[in-house]
Amino acid sequence: MPVILVRHTRPAVPEGVCYGITDLDLAPTFDDEAAAVLATLPRTNRLVSSPLQRCRRLAERIGVARGIVPVVDERLREFDFGTWEGVPWDDIPRPELDAWAADFFDARPHGGESVRMLDERVGAAIAEYRAEFRRSDRPHVIVTHAGVIKAALARAGHPDGWRAVVEFGASIRLPGD
Repeated sequence: MPVILVRHTRPAVPEGVCYGITDLDLAPTFDDEAAAVLATLPRTNRLVSSPLQRCRRLAERIGVARGIVPVVDERLREFDFGTWEGVPWDDIPRPELDAWAADFFDARPHGGESVRMLDERVGAAIAEYRAEFRRSDRPHVIVTHAGVIKAALARAGHPDGWRAVVEFGASIRLPGD
């Protein structure tokens, strides 16, 4: 059965601010956005979530509606931007951004994790869930973040996985499932 990745709803953070592992609250529009997500999801018997509250709260809402208790998996947390967390993108020093762009997979000018580190942890989690989910008769839902979804898409062979646009509340079926 397919794996459906769901991005959390809009967080309570100003536009243009870099955030990843920062545990943000949700925007006041959460109830409406969660209802819209629920309307798009099929029945499921397995629900997994990132540990960050912007995902857990949506997973809990889905769980209540579907009669499932979500499982939290630390490997599904968002990218760690280190010293860039909470900083407007426009205020991040240009040489640091250039260093990251020059070595996208391995550079860590912010002191957080590298894209390769994100890719490896997400790859391990998704491989485990895909193997488990294939033995099921219903789709499985993972509530997570844009960075995690991009890594999963790239690992699944999506040609533009790392460049994919993943809107808040989007549901994306992994290729190959």
